[in-house]
Amino acid sequence: MKRSAFIRNACLLTAGVVINKTVLAAFDERVSLRPPIAKRNFTSSAVEDAIKQFKAKVTNKELAWMFENCFPNTLDTTVFYEVNNGKPDTYVITGDIDAMWLRDSSAQVWPYLTFIKKDKKLQQMVAGVLNRQMLCIHKDPYANAFYKDENKESEWKTDHTDMKPGVHERKWEIDSLCYPLRLSYHYWKNTGDTSPFDEHWKQGVKLILSTFKEQQRKTSRGSYHFQRDTNKPTDTLPMDGYGFPAKPNGLICSMFRPSDDATIYPYLIPSNFFAVVSLKQTAEILQTVNERALATELLSLATEVEQAIQKHGIVNHPYAGKIYAFEVDGLGNANMMDDANIPSLMALPYLDAVPASDPIYQNTRRFALSEYNPYFYKSSVAEGIGGPHVGKDGMIWPLSIISRGLTSTDDEEIKQCIQMLLATHAGKGFMHESFNKNNPADFTRSWFAWANTIFGEFLWKTYQQKPHFLNR
Repeated sequence: MKRSAFIRNACLLTAGVVINKTVLAAFDERVSLRPPIAKRNFTSSAVEDAIKQFKAKVTNKELAWMFENCFPNTLDTTVFYEVNNGKPDTYVITGDIDAMWLRDSSAQVWPYLTFIKKDKKLQQMVAGVLNRQMLCIHKDPYANAFYKDENKESEWKTDHTDMKPGVHERKWEIDSLCYPLRLSYHYWKNTGDTSPFDEHWKQGVKLILSTFKEQQRKTSRGSYHFQRDTNKPTDTLPMDGYGFPAKPNGLICSMFRPSDDATIYPYLIPSNFFAVVSLKQTAEILQTVNERALATELLSLATEVEQAIQKHGIVNHPYAGKIYAFEVDGLGNANMMDDANIPSLMALPYLDAVPASDPIYQNTRRFALSEYNPYFYKSSVAEGIGGPHVGKDGMIWPLSIISRGLTSTDDEEIKQCIQMLLATHAGKGFMHESFNKNNPADFTRSWFAWANTIFGEFLWKTYQQKPHFLNR
């Protein structure tokens, strides 16, 4: 065996990778792991051009290989596009789960927005996501995930909540309603096209507004409740399904996090930040399409929530100083942690919620990347943030490393994030939901399109701004 091959094999074995001919061929020859062209769900000429450009210019062949595998993964495998009643309609699964999360579907197509001016077909696909999302929101604004087939039976059909046909899961998460608004706004900013913002879309916005207001719980607990028969406490809510008590203060209750785990205290600060941004962005669209009264209502709520964050969402931490809490209850209690899923405290600048230079954010970031965050894990292989969702200690989510890189202003930190992602894909050429900090071959979800596509977004941003980072 040649020395280079021996070293390569030793590295893979150290990482716990099972060596087989397919993996070795892909690793050695950088063979694309994409489906054959005829079996791809959707193709975009603009995205294909970006892949060709990246592969031609980036000298780190492993990064070029991974970009080719990961960046188009949403288009290749999870997008189901058609035209219904003269309107584009796009159903997007998460990967290995045949259901459409409002959050994931938005995040999965988000990195392609920069290309939609060059590709009308891609633009129509994204418009179809907006149309499908509003159909889902009209069905149930409290649900987080949906099926295309109304008759498909959910594995969660026995949940103690108001389950409806076509709903996969009914966990109330603020970010589920924010992500479609974010996608709408940036679709409009990238195209100038207002055709998706028809009466059906406007009625959906009104439903989002009324849901947010109900979940401020100023006069009652509201209509939403949820319980599940489970031995996993993060999958259900206490207190008859309404969650732990909270004192009304202008913030919006989110009974679940973007990880789909139950909150401890219901005022989830990263998601409330996201709501402020999304309400303001949507108000801008509404002013353009002559819905000024509704825009004013959205701005009023955004101001109220924003002021409440400043009053109730900032705490003093003995290590990091003044930081944003993860969750509060309005009674003076706070949960001090950060989760890998977005919105997170780490990812606030990525969502345009705060500038990266904000001193409180910088303190918060320092806290999130320290031992004082109970879900920050570190080893000789990598460091990053996980969360309770996977159910095992020491499982780092690539999403946290990617969001760290996307929000960093430090060149060495950006390079460190790229190097950690290179070191932890376990030779597979794709991102995963999570990996064991000591053994990247111990991972969850081999097909998780959001992680793949946002990894591509991170590499493309780096290529556009600091291409020499990719040539090592």
